[in-house]
Amino acid sequence: MSNIILKAENISKQYRLGLVGTGTISHDLNRWWANIRGKEDPYLKVGAVNDRSTKSDSDYVWALKDINFEVQQGEVLGIIGKNGAGKSTLLKILSRVTSPTTGEIKTKGRIASLLEVGTGFHPELTGRENIYLNGAILGMTKAEIRAKEQEIIEFSGCERYVDTPVKRYSSGMRVRLAFAVAAFLEPDILVIDEVLAVGDAEFQKKAIGKMQDISKGEGRTVIFVSHDMNAISVLTNRVIVLQNGIVNYDGDTNEGIKEYLKGENKRMIYQYEGNYADGIPKITEVKVNTSLPNNIHEFGKEIQFQFKIYLPFDVENLALSFQIVDEFSVPITHSWIFDADKQIKRNKGTYHFIGSYPKPKLYMGYYSLVVHLSNSRTKEKYDFLDSVCYFSIVMMKTVRSEYHWQKNTCKYIEEVKWQSSKI
Repeated sequence: MSNIILKAENISKQYRLGLVGTGTISHDLNRWWANIRGKEDPYLKVGAVNDRSTKSDSDYVWALKDINFEVQQGEVLGIIGKNGAGKSTLLKILSRVTSPTTGEIKTKGRIASLLEVGTGFHPELTGRENIYLNGAILGMTKAEIRAKEQEIIEFSGCERYVDTPVKRYSSGMRVRLAFAVAAFLEPDILVIDEVLAVGDAEFQKKAIGKMQDISKGEGRTVIFVSHDMNAISVLTNRVIVLQNGIVNYDGDTNEGIKEYLKGENKRMIYQYEGNYADGIPKITEVKVNTSLPNNIHEFGKEIQFQFKIYLPFDVENLALSFQIVDEFSVPITHSWIFDADKQIKRNKGTYHFIGSYPKPKLYMGYYSLVVHLSNSRTKEKYDFLDSVCYFSIVMMKTVRSEYHWQKNTCKYIEEVKWQSSKI
């Protein structure tokens, strides 16, 4: 007997650009006339690729085009892609919120969807009343909901406010309660969009743990969309990468993450493009040597930072330092090399510095560098770079047991090892 619980066959979704209702009567008549004659919809043959960064002359766009995949019972499938790639559109079709232009979705059992913050909640009803409302929408009986009611409230952490109207909840509280309802009312397929990003770190950890229990312990299916590659890596064994509305990759999670991150070339290398007429020492290049392409680095592996410095005159007491800062510009560590410590005098020219962390204790997330070049004796500031060379730390399955959901709390990681040479 087949274990396939969901099957998408030739799913496409077309949207008309511009103001709804403008010029659509003629299009509807053309569609109607084609249908009467047994012909194909004439507008299925037109439409631009779903690339939001480009302009097109077509009034139609394919948000999704010819999507085909199957999901096994108990599988956790990740769907990733850039903003506008078609992820949310696909989830809405899977949840039957909207219908596809072509193709069909075949499913077995009940589907619970968590697509947007507070979707399906009535703001005037209390949290408890919304539990029963959502449960009824999912097809649960009142007795089934009552049996799970206390577990839902305890998991959400909203017990104090459960008899307060939802309109007074924060977005995080709504997500907590909505996720708890969807997870504890035992759907056969749980569909989750990016909404977990609204929750705090403690709730995200609980939610990921619950989704693992749902799939492994209870044998139910989870379809999960996120931009958090660490959550995708921890939770899923298979991902689909969407690009411009089409499937770019379908397979192993680690390889899928690498495929997705190929396009994330965000200021990977800093290079100075000005002139040297002012006669001031310059930082001319900054680069991060990571274990994976496109400034992606595996948790726990050695990482190197390279710097090129141009000195227009001889300098004593040169000081080069850099900070690793997180996505919120919070400093994680500060490392430096002072020539004064070794009584080094550098002649005019270009120098290459390498700072290495053999075992960096950087948790999963996004980082960049803040770089300072100065004179440690005179305190003269030569050059300063803010937020350059973005890189990310990711967790691969081979070291998943070391994973911590906690954000960086340490301000210091092991001492950096420096090398320098004149070019």
